[in-house]
Amino acid sequence: MMTTAAAATAGVLPGAAGTDVRDWARRAGALSPVLAVIALLLVPGGGGAEGGTGGTGTIADAASGLLVLICLVRVMRSGARPLSRAAAVVLGLPVLGICLAAITSGDPAASLPGVARYVQIFVLVPAAVLLMIRDRKDFAVVAWALVGLALLQGAVGVVQYLTGTGASYQGEDIRAVGTFGPTDVMGMATVVSYGLVIVTGIALGSGRGRARTAALVCAGLLFLPLVLSFSRGAWIATVLAIAIQLVLSGLRRAGRVALVVGALAVVLVGGLGVGSAMVKERVTSITQVAGAPDQSVTDRYTMWAAAGRMWESDPLTGVGLKGFPAYRDSHASLALSSGSDTAGAGAAFRKQPLLSPHNMYLLVLSEQGLLGLLTLAGSWLALLVGAVRRMGLVAIGLLSWQLIDFFYADIGGPSTVLMSVVLGLAAWWSLAEVKRA
Repeated sequence: MMTTAAAATAGVLPGAAGTDVRDWARRAGALSPVLAVIALLLVPGGGGAEGGTGGTGTIADAASGLLVLICLVRVMRSGARPLSRAAAVVLGLPVLGICLAAITSGDPAASLPGVARYVQIFVLVPAAVLLMIRDRKDFAVVAWALVGLALLQGAVGVVQYLTGTGASYQGEDIRAVGTFGPTDVMGMATVVSYGLVIVTGIALGSGRGRARTAALVCAGLLFLPLVLSFSRGAWIATVLAIAIQLVLSGLRRAGRVALVVGALAVVLVGGLGVGSAMVKERVTSITQVAGAPDQSVTDRYTMWAAAGRMWESDPLTGVGLKGFPAYRDSHASLALSSGSDTAGAGAAFRKQPLLSPHNMYLLVLSEQGLLGLLTLAGSWLALLVGAVRRMGLVAIGLLSWQLIDFFYADIGGPSTVLMSVVLGLAAWWSLAEVKRA
C-alpha cells in the first residue's frame, strides 16, 4: 500500500468540473498545437499501416511537424534553457543509435526517411510536448483530450460492430477500427487502450470525487470498444498495464477493482452476448500460439526469426534503417505468407504487405543493431523509472502499456504520431523540473 505522501502525488489529475472553465479554455489555447495533433487523428487516414520506419503522411503527422516548429520558435524567443540536462540526455539518447545505423547502412540515402521518422516520433515530438506542458493542469488538459479522442474513436468502433460496417473479421465486417480503417486495425485499439489506462490512473490517484466518477464512467464506456477491436495485443498490454497501476495503488484496492472489472466483463460479454463467441475464440487463441497457431501468428513468428537472422549478420549497427523489407525475403522461411488480408470499413479487399516483424524490439535490433536497441530502450526505461520514482500512475500506465505492446507491435500507421504525444506526456511527469504538489 502506498504511503500518504506517495498517494498525494500519485498521478493526481484535476477534474474538469472542479476547474474554472476560463482557465481550462486559456490552457487549451496555449496547448492548441498539441491538441490539434490529437484532434486530427479523427480524420480518416488514407495511408496504410506500413510497419517499421514507414510514414503515412497523414494530416496529424503534418500537425506534429507544426507543433515542433512552434515549440522551437517559443524556445528561441524565451532565450531560456529548454530542457534540463537529464531530459536532454534521455530524449536525445536515441539519436546516437539512429544516426549510427543510417551511416553504416548499405544504402545511407534509403535510410534517410527512416532517420526522419524515428527522430520525429521518439525525439522531437515528445520533447515538444514536454516543453508545451507547464504544470499539472496542462498535463490534465492533454490527458483528458486523449480520453476524449478514445471515447469518440470507441463510439465509431461500436457503431461499426453493431451495423456491420467495420473491418473484416472471420468473414464479417464487424471489427471495430474507428476512423483508422482496415489497414490500421491496431489504431483504434491503441487509442482506446491509452484512454482506458489514463482514466484508470485518474480513478486510482485522484482525491476528487467528480474526477474519479468521470474517470470510472469513461472506463466503463471504453471497455466495450476495446473488446470489439479483437486485438489480442491491446488486450494483453491493457490488462498488464492496469494491473501494474493497481498494484502500485494498493493491493486491497487492486482486489476490489479486479472484481468490478470481472463483473463488467461477464455482463457485457457473457450476459449481453457482445461478440461472446468471437471474443472467446480470440482469447483462446492467445494460449494456442505454440500449439496450433493461426496464419497471422505463424507470419509473426517467421518475421521474428528473420529479424533475428538480420541482427546476426550485423549485430552492432544492424542492416540499416528501412532495411527490414529489403532483407526480409532472404532471411525468412517459406512459412511466411504473401501478406495479410484487409477489407471492410469502406475499403475494398487488398493484401497488406508484411514489411516489419511486428515487434519493436526486434525491428530496432535488426535495423539498428545492439547499439540502437540499447539507446532507444534505455531512453524508454529511463522514462519509466522516472515515472515510478514520482509515482505518476497515468505516466506509469502509459509507458507500461507501450513497452508491453512493443513485444508484438511496432511503429507504423496513422496512430503512430499519437504514441509520440503519449511519450511526451509521460516524459513531462518523469523529467520536467516543476513542482507538482
